[in-house]
Amino acid sequence: MDEMTQLRELRADAPVPDRAALAPGRERLTGTIAGRGRRTFRARADWRIASLGAVVAITAAALFVTQVVDTSDPRQSGPATVTGDLDLSSPSAALGRAADFLDRQEVPPEPRPDQWIYLREENPEQAEQWAELPAEIREDMQWSYSPDSWVPYDDKAAENDESDTDYRTARESYRIAADLPEDPEALLAKLRKVFPTGSGPDGPPEAKDEHSFRALSVLLGSYPLPPDAMARIYRAMATVGGVEVTDHLIRDASGRQVIAVTRDYDQGDTRREILIDPVDYSYAGERDVVTRTHEVSRPDGIEPTVQERGDILINVARTRAAVVDAKGQKP
Repeated sequence: MDEMTQLRELRADAPVPDRAALAPGRERLTGTIAGRGRRTFRARADWRIASLGAVVAITAAALFVTQVVDTSDPRQSGPATVTGDLDLSSPSAALGRAADFLDRQEVPPEPRPDQWIYLREENPEQAEQWAELPAEIREDMQWSYSPDSWVPYDDKAAENDESDTDYRTARESYRIAADLPEDPEALLAKLRKVFPTGSGPDGPPEAKDEHSFRALSVLLGSYPLPPDAMARIYRAMATVGGVEVTDHLIRDASGRQVIAVTRDYDQGDTRREILIDPVDYSYAGERDVVTRTHEVSRPDGIEPTVQERGDILINVARTRAAVVDAKGQKP
């Protein structure tokens, strides 16, 4: 028996880490910096969930024999030599193994309505933007950057707010995931109805595969999701057109090695990467990465900027999450 299999069996009774909403601080900060004025934002359940804490991260690092290039440049993220029973040769292989593992996990009880979801996320860009804001702007804002956040599991007020079509409370997401069908095509069709197309009246329509991948990423960013539901989600993700898996582990914003499941946006020169923990296959964060060097136009009077291939535009690592009994409590 190899070391990875021994580790998985050792942790077979560990609960799948939590999912929850991420406050959209990056949008808020960039809006303020650009002078667009104040806007009211609410936490979104878009792209967020938990992976294991430091103990598992250290254990995983010890099990993976790696040869990683200089990580002082955030655009570099590999290569790595994978040991154990990972198979990163294709989306169906990688996500199939993840699904098989999750199918063997015991389904934990659903959180109580009075409980909270705790998240810790590393977001270097957001932290830097917050630090660069003038003190008077930070004092005037109703939001502040922190890697730690808490959201109520059962937030009935948020459930009745339809201003954000992608937002679902943790409780809503749990119920949505638990009711997903086994058949990948039927599962994707249901999620496209739950999370309607994001195209606007002035933009091109969101194609079926891009819509499916976005809907999957939104749901995967929620917590808690039953492990058997996550297994169905991963199997469906492998069938989406254009989905690929990076053939080596990459470094996330916290420095951990993670699996990257990717898909290029249909419009533009970037790709979305869904990050997955290689030990327990929980959702570990997300990135948007530039795929082709290009100029980005700005409003009148502002010089265009150049985005270079490999630049990371969004870089979030979920390093800890749990169900807790009160806001402010940490596991």
